[in-house]
Amino acid sequence: MRILLVEDEMMLADAVRDHLLAAGEAVDHSASVVDAEIMLRGTNYDVLLLDLNLPDGKGLDLLRDLRRKGSATPCIILTAQDQISDRIEGLNAGADDYLVKPFDLNELSARLAAVSRRYSGNPNPFVELDVGVEVDLAGRSVLRDGVQVDLTSREWALFDQMVKRPGQTLSKRQLEEALYEFGAEIESNTVEVYVSRLRRKLGKEVIKTVRGVGYRVEG
Repeated sequence: MRILLVEDEMMLADAVRDHLLAAGEAVDHSASVVDAEIMLRGTNYDVLLLDLNLPDGKGLDLLRDLRRKGSATPCIILTAQDQISDRIEGLNAGADDYLVKPFDLNELSARLAAVSRRYSGNPNPFVELDVGVEVDLAGRSVLRDGVQVDLTSREWALFDQMVKRPGQTLSKRQLEEALYEFGAEIESNTVEVYVSRLRRKLGKEVIKTVRGVGYRVEG
């Protein structure tokens, strides 16, 4: 999952970023509205994590502007403002969820996963593929013929993207963006390496290659 974190409190930003990176997510960070606008123009993010009070403006103004321009990027607001009126204003501005500081990082991960599932068109966290593979998206676990299969964080990040969109072919570029944050060095064969590892663990038939286009799993 490619995530943009817009937060000017650096200790919190570092904690959130480290937590999500350890879970295999790709995280870009901005501490201002202006930088966030630039990053949003250049990258398609799966989720936006947005603080409300930023040094150069209001997070809600950024969100309203995104929605006016037609952006459907899911947004979770992170803020110390805990009044009901604040939550209503944020949700009415186009936010999908609202998390009050201080918050538990595991709860943040759960909310990210739930929002991502809703936008992928499949809110059910349990996915069963035709090839005997069962996936628990919320629990981040995979069974092959009833046997638990352990995936690394990067393997999970890649597989998660495809499982959320069964039958849809994802390009190599789309999968790379799900794996790596802005500025990271990406080897030319990174996606192929992880696809090969997943096939060894789950079976060759799990991930289909669409020559010249990308990869997909069948639901």
